[in-house]
Amino acid sequence: MKKQAKPFESPHSFSTIMPARLICGSFALVILVGTLLLILPISSRAGTFTSPLDALFTATSATCVTGLIVYDTYLYWTPFGQGVILALIQCGGLGLVTLITFFNVAIGKKMGLRGLDIAKESIGMDNFSDIRSMVTFIVGSSLAIEAAGALILATRLIPMYGQGGIWMSIFTAVSAFCNAGFDLFGREGAFFSLTPVNTDPIILCTVAFLIILGGLGFVVYLDILRWRKRRTFRLHSFLVLTVTAILIFGGMLLIFLFEYNNPHTMKDMPLPVQLLNSFFQSVTCRTAGFNSIDIAALRDITKVVMIMLMFIGAAPASTGGGVKVTTVAVLVTTVLAVIRGQDDTIVHKRRVKYQTVYKALAVFSFGFLLVAVSTLIIYMSLEGSDPALSVVDVMFEEVSAFATVGLTSGITAISGPVAKWTLILSMFIGRVGPVSLALSLAMRPRSGQRAMLPDGQIMVG
Repeated sequence: MKKQAKPFESPHSFSTIMPARLICGSFALVILVGTLLLILPISSRAGTFTSPLDALFTATSATCVTGLIVYDTYLYWTPFGQGVILALIQCGGLGLVTLITFFNVAIGKKMGLRGLDIAKESIGMDNFSDIRSMVTFIVGSSLAIEAAGALILATRLIPMYGQGGIWMSIFTAVSAFCNAGFDLFGREGAFFSLTPVNTDPIILCTVAFLIILGGLGFVVYLDILRWRKRRTFRLHSFLVLTVTAILIFGGMLLIFLFEYNNPHTMKDMPLPVQLLNSFFQSVTCRTAGFNSIDIAALRDITKVVMIMLMFIGAAPASTGGGVKVTTVAVLVTTVLAVIRGQDDTIVHKRRVKYQTVYKALAVFSFGFLLVAVSTLIIYMSLEGSDPALSVVDVMFEEVSAFATVGLTSGITAISGPVAKWTLILSMFIGRVGPVSLALSLAMRPRSGQRAMLPDGQIMVG
């Protein structure tokens, strides 16, 4: 007798939970290995052991491609330590599972169904078709873009720093494409980031476009490459490109309007340099973490704008974080559908599945709740340590951690153990994703059918 289907089984089957658990575990493993290496005296310029908590914070920030730091990357870490951080950034940006899958494909090793399922989850695909070629494309295009970025940066950094500019160019290019925000400009001063070169359009524009490319996602790359043949984009790519452009140029305009006359940031800059830095800061809010102006000196209203940009973040299946641009686009169009009295969410003349709307709502709500609770914990742990401490600054730091951005208002530098552990957890959740983390912690669902339940009537709004 043919076995009947079970239409009411849990949508989160064991085959879905296992890949999520392995992906979360792979990030945790990379962080652990990185922490152990950064603790060693060979990693610090002082030749002493680094505090385990500070090493863990740095390894988490690098693996989760965030950029929040407790020590200046150039001044504190040796070339070995910097190499460890760069390796963590690359593994975190592309994902350990993706890299392992790539090497298996490269040596011709056959992949079983379980391996394909894990790889599918890691790169954000919804089917098994062309997983091998997609993984190869992801790694190959990433290395090519990073190499091109490093070559362009080298034309500016080698004349400035000699042979040291070669390593700086490679490090900056990888960090920018992976949206990490780590830099080696500490030779100009501790925690300076890109402020020493904020008048150089080649450096700022190169870093900005590396950030944008890393934050678009590899599925969008394919759509762009296939444009000549198809003359159309898939709905996902259309949303990513549209919302990304709106956020970058909208953020640029607001940052310019709020900061052009701020004597502590951009007032003394010529207009073209003001526009360049406004553009760069809007881009870097997309989860990159570099800064070309003093973040702590920004007006509160500018920080609020940046908080919103950081929380939204980049695109799914990219090197960026945040709740993702498509999540916000789905929620906005859902609200508009409700206002118009429509039963379905319509995006670009396409109906969005209700499961997608539910997932978008879950991701956004979880992120908002995490940020609210973590901000409260950090603020309470730091209260009294700095008279100038503000809730806006604390929320800025927490959103920067959750969205894996790395911009800092100075909170990380004065954080104690409680605040650091809170930021570490936020960075980890932000990188692996709230849904993936929830699935990885879920128990195996019971087999069998679920009982049909009566509808419940609840008044909302």
